[in-house]
Amino acid sequence: MNCSINLFAGWFCFLLGAISGALIGLRFHRENWLDGYESFRRRMLRLGHIAFFGLGFINILFALSAPTTRVAFTEVASPLLVIGAATMPLVCFLSAWKPAFRHAFFIPVVFTAGGIGMFLMNWLPVEKIFR
Repeated sequence: MNCSINLFAGWFCFLLGAISGALIGLRFHRENWLDGYESFRRRMLRLGHIAFFGLGFINILFALSAPTTRVAFTEVASPLLVIGAATMPLVCFLSAWKPAFRHAFFIPVVFTAGGIGMFLMNWLPVEKIFR
């Protein structure tokens, strides 16, 4: 199983996390920026920035772990994790812009949880379950 897309996605997320952190960092020292430190908008920006690193890390771990597992579940998990890594920061940043986008959080959660769940199925005794 070639998981180079997940390895690339992970490192690309790290790059985007560094860039987004630098951009946010240009103004974080202003106490009332985006309505203050505890405002919803500012929290969503921070969450989007951290999501790049967290989901990037998950994609890298997946790429390094996948060669040791069954191909069938891994092939399904791979794109789900990439989509989750792309959509979570996007939904966070969109929610900071327009709070109504918070209702879209189920999208990255479903893709990320689905990818992790499919990957975990590699360790289940599937041949016994489907007999």
